[in-house]
Amino acid sequence: MPQTLVLNATYEPLGVVTERRALILVLNQRAIAVENSETILHYSGGEVVLPAVIRLHKFVRIPYRHAVPLSRRAIFARDGGKCVYCTAPATSIDHVMPRSRGGAHAWENVVSACHKCNHQKADRTLKEIGWRLRHIPREPVGAAWRILGTGHPDVRWLSYLQPYGVEQMQASAASA
Repeated sequence: MPQTLVLNATYEPLGVVTERRALILVLNQRAIAVENSETILHYSGGEVVLPAVIRLHKFVRIPYRHAVPLSRRAIFARDGGKCVYCTAPATSIDHVMPRSRGGAHAWENVVSACHKCNHQKADRTLKEIGWRLRHIPREPVGAAWRILGTGHPDVRWLSYLQPYGVEQMQASAASA
């Protein structure tokens, strides 16, 4: 189901809602459409283009920011959809320090990997097989990462997400 990005009055990303909910917010004059989608809703009096990005009229204060949940989609988004060992398209996740050897299921220990590298590495450490990571895995921060990690972001959202924690986002992760 297509979704709409919701921005605060200050253009800070807040979350994602259904297109139906976004249209209701716009029609009730609680938000304004910033970007339109290709979806057109036809009704007896005419037609309306559904929004892809909306901005609320009033500022909404968010008192507490939750950590980014660890998920397969969020790991692929963080790593750009590429294997951290060979840069091939990622198909699975891998624990850098294998769980069988006491490695945690945490942001700092989980990376995206292709099937071939994941199978070759198995339950060995990087030191044992002489491999190196292209970048150190870290927990992503910022409102944008909570949105990227929970679903399939629309390409039109990227310009609104990049100033809030997404330094480098590749089109493959956006269209995945």
